[in-house]
Parts: sequence; structure tokens; C-alpha cells
Amino acid sequence: MPHHQRISIPNHNSLRLGTLNSILRAISRHKGVAKTDIINTL
Repeated sequence: MPHHQRISIPNHNSLRLGTLNSILRAISRHKGVAKTDIINTL
């Protein structure tokens, strides 16, 4: 059974690259996939 994880994403018009990188890294670790695979789906 998959478990859920909540990640806070700032509500700004733009995100700093470091913030975006941290969000993508957390998602990739949680999902068990490479960060580049997530980026390719965007």
C-alpha cells in the first residue's frame, strides 16, 4: 500500500533553483525514481 508524503511548496510566481531542486530531490527519494525521470514528465 503506498503511503503519502506532504511537501510544502512555496506559493510564489517563481521558485529559486535550490528550492526546486530540494522539492524534486524529496519527491524522487520518496518515489524511488531518478530526479531526471521526474523532470522529463513535467
